[in-house]
Amino acid sequence: MLQILPAIDLRGGRCVRLRQGDYAQETVFGDDPVAMARRWEADGGDILHLVDLDGAKAGKPVNVDAIRGIVKALQIPCELGGGLRDDESIRFMLEEVGVTRVIIGTAALKQPDWFKRMVERYPGRMALGLDARDSMVATAGWLEVSKTPAIDLAREYQGLPLAALIYTNIANDGMMQGVDRQTISDMLALAELGFPIIASGGVTTADDIRTLSAEHAKQPNLAGAIIGRALYEGTLTVADARASR
Repeated sequence: MLQILPAIDLRGGRCVRLRQGDYAQETVFGDDPVAMARRWEADGGDILHLVDLDGAKAGKPVNVDAIRGIVKALQIPCELGGGLRDDESIRFMLEEVGVTRVIIGTAALKQPDWFKRMVERYPGRMALGLDARDSMVATAGWLEVSKTPAIDLAREYQGLPLAALIYTNIANDGMMQGVDRQTISDMLALAELGFPIIASGGVTTADDIRTLSAEHAKQPNLAGAIIGRALYEGTLTVADARASR
């Protein structure tokens, strides 16, 4: 069954959403991340997806207090991305703050040997965050677009004990336009490499969940869907997502 991952993006200790990763296009949805996290857990989320937006810009964890509070308050697993680019940040978040798994994007592109060592050190607790525009990897909080095809980067890590690969088409993220066929095709190609794939960016209505669930039935490695802005805008609820999968 397709996993449902409600998302909380953190900036300045608040719950926000960006459009296409643009920090200038921010909407604040709440001042109490712990209360928001409890709501998504109560509604039936399988895993909570957290992004430290300040951390993604700074290159190190920033919203630590909010993340710690969320992890302590919930029973469901929490995954975290944003600014995790060295051994100590990863160790701190996994061992002291207590997140279930961490998501690495920029550093996996720029330091592949280091990322492989981290995956071996923390088997099943490291996820690869592949943020792409036109199927090319974007880094540094989506502020840069590389010349590396997303699937080429993923191939470098075949056979390693990755927890998941989270694929975001940043052209869709926060735009409330649904998940397009090219993004689904990209994810299915990644799924063929053997990774659990989590869809991110553009999930807007129950129809998107039904579409992804139909693909999951054919390719179980397409394992889950992150839902962000749609939850806050009210076009999709966690309950509807669960019922549609």
